[in-house]
Amino acid sequence: MQEQRFGTVETPSGKDEAYENFPVGSWLLPAAARPHVATFYAFARAADDIADSPSLAAAEKVARLDAFEAALLGRSAGQPVAKAERMRESLAASGVDSRHCVDLLQAFKMDAVKLRYRDWDDLIGYCILSAAPVGRFLLDLHGGSSDGYAASDALCMALQVINHLQDCGDDYRQLDRVYLPESWFVAEGGSIGDLGQAAATPALRRVLDRTVAATRTLMETARPLPEGLRSRRLAMEAAGIIRIADRLLDRLEAGDPLGPRLVLSKWVYAASCAGGALSVLRRGISPWPR
Repeated sequence: MQEQRFGTVETPSGKDEAYENFPVGSWLLPAAARPHVATFYAFARAADDIADSPSLAAAEKVARLDAFEAALLGRSAGQPVAKAERMRESLAASGVDSRHCVDLLQAFKMDAVKLRYRDWDDLIGYCILSAAPVGRFLLDLHGGSSDGYAASDALCMALQVINHLQDCGDDYRQLDRVYLPESWFVAEGGSIGDLGQAAATPALRRVLDRTVAATRTLMETARPLPEGLRSRRLAMEAAGIIRIADRLLDRLEAGDPLGPRLVLSKWVYAASCAGGALSVLRRGISPWPR
């Protein structure tokens, strides 16, 4: 049985909500939705920890993630995988489709075996599986958007790339994983090995700047998101997250991600969340009946 074979399927990394670039299950969200958001986060965190484990072989990572998927879909032949079972129960209670969770697991399986990305399109193809499902889950949980998934996808993919930029040195040194487009290293006269340096080389700085610029383009697609959301509370949270992403991009453009992790201060983070929420209230965003 799967649990007996692995001892335990999960491999905690010690990362928690404080590591994330967005508020997880914040007070802005409706109280009824928060337990489902927390369950989704715990599911995604546990699966991501498996993919990022430096001590597991690729084949074992994929096998453990397969066990997650089997439990999520109610097909487990062994003992249940706790967080996947809870996710399945949450999906049944909320009516949200399981495809978002399945897509996430597919991305984590890619992480287990794929260490390089040819170009920006290749990276975005990964982000469609690794990031967009988070926003799609939240949209479905809160009643959807009049504009579909496009703006949400763009915001989630931008947040994912920002995370890649923040962790680009550690990802390379600890996991030999590089999310920055290989073709940009070639075009800028650099090499993947630049990520192992103590500080960004001029070539790496140009690659970082190109990545920041491409991510800012995603943010332009993301900006209309709050206006189209059915839930005013989710719109408030989305507006805050947009501000957080903009400020993180400013920090990444001005700083060196090979040094200490570039993050926002608690004050700037809180001010971004509050400013986003107030902007929704001031504009009176209410496209759909509440």
